[in-house]
Amino acid sequence: MAEIAKEGCALKSEPRPSVLTGRSAALYGRLLYYGAGAIVLVADQLSKAWVSRNLVLYESIDLFDWLAPVFSLTSVRNTGVAFGLFPQLGPVFGILSLLVVGAILHFRRTVPATDYWIHGALGLVTGGALGNIIDRIARGYVIDFLDVNFWPFYNWPVFNLADSAIVLGVGLLLLDTVLAEWRAKRADE
Repeated sequence: MAEIAKEGCALKSEPRPSVLTGRSAALYGRLLYYGAGAIVLVADQLSKAWVSRNLVLYESIDLFDWLAPVFSLTSVRNTGVAFGLFPQLGPVFGILSLLVVGAILHFRRTVPATDYWIHGALGLVTGGALGNIIDRIARGYVIDFLDVNFWPFYNWPVFNLADSAIVLGVGLLLLDTVLAEWRAKRADE
């Protein structure tokens, strides 16, 4: 990540203008990071607890009739990584997830206090990673239950709220990087 930061990537951009300054900006950045992480973690764990209490393994229910062909809840156990890949390596991915969370905690300190999008996005990734880590430690597998089936996602693998938060957080980080590069090019013109 150090190399990326040296090249002017948005993750190590100049502080953005903000109404908040100094301690207020730093506090707001921490609130976004820890708040987003906590909300994701709590929502993820509560939803997985509901699924494990109310759905039998591989049982599928429709929340609303009109959503039935597109979205349902299906109880699945995932011992592997994303989409059930490499089920025999579940413990390895648990350790890697812990290392990623540690790296994010360390890296977040280098992010300017006013880069609120970055703090929030890192919070989403951290909360999602911790949600899946808790499952791996407590159960030996991750509970997945969100089942979407519409074009282009026919037969899309079942996932959970933690996975969604990780994807959203990474997407926000990528978007921020692209926008920062675009702003830098416009400033040079």
